[in-house]
Amino acid sequence: MPIAVVTWNINSVRLRLPMVLDFLGQYRPDVLMLQEIKCTEDQFPRTAFTEAGYPYQAVHGQKGYHGVAIISRFPLEDSSSRVFCDIPHSRHLSARVDWGHGPVTLHNFYIPAGGDEPDPAINAKFKHKLDFLDEMALWFAEPEFAGAQLIAGDFNVAPHENDVWSHKQMLKVISHTPAETDRLDALLQGGHGWVDLVRQHIPHDQKLFSWWSYRGLDWEKSNRGRRLDHIWATADVAAHCSGAEIIKPARGWTDKPSDHVPVIARFGA
Repeated sequence: MPIAVVTWNINSVRLRLPMVLDFLGQYRPDVLMLQEIKCTEDQFPRTAFTEAGYPYQAVHGQKGYHGVAIISRFPLEDSSSRVFCDIPHSRHLSARVDWGHGPVTLHNFYIPAGGDEPDPAINAKFKHKLDFLDEMALWFAEPEFAGAQLIAGDFNVAPHENDVWSHKQMLKVISHTPAETDRLDALLQGGHGWVDLVRQHIPHDQKLFSWWSYRGLDWEKSNRGRRLDHIWATADVAAHCSGAEIIKPARGWTDKPSDHVPVIARFGA
């Protein structure tokens, strides 16, 4: 049975609910992992998603900021969240789903953006980001993560040269500094055996972006993007991944879109 898993930083789920519902109607994914929902659990539009065919929902919200959610056609079990760096932001949510190849644990992440100055000594937001990545690496090295796992979300890091519009010009810009990319690569290459599902199917020599700034007057023409949104899986899960794509047109679907677009990983035939 073919399965599709999507990650999308929606930048306010209530503001962009019609856009999300249109996407679900067109692409019919089985699991959607949202970041920056910007609402509390009781404000999350559960009824609209249930009516759209996604009755299983796990939500970890926060008033006005951050927040992550997983909506699914399949039952979600053992949902939980973890606080990173002792800062009580809603940036992580996990749940277990049986998707036809045995149970897999889904982790939805919204990693801190890090502010503007790439110096942890003077920028507390950047320090938080680096500490968050370090703590992720330590956490996923623990024995409890030996089973099938999938992690996805807005990582706020574009790790490779062709994940940004200009490697040379971006080396001192937060999201592509060596301090960040080295940490993300160390997590990817760590003992847990993660596979970057998008790059498993789209080679590193191809430019590939999932985010375009609101500041650009013509985002499509300038195409100064970054690949900040990722789906990784353990090798046993990745072996079933049959394709991946980034839905670039979604950046222009409405007058007020998210600055991120959906990323899809497909499993099975």
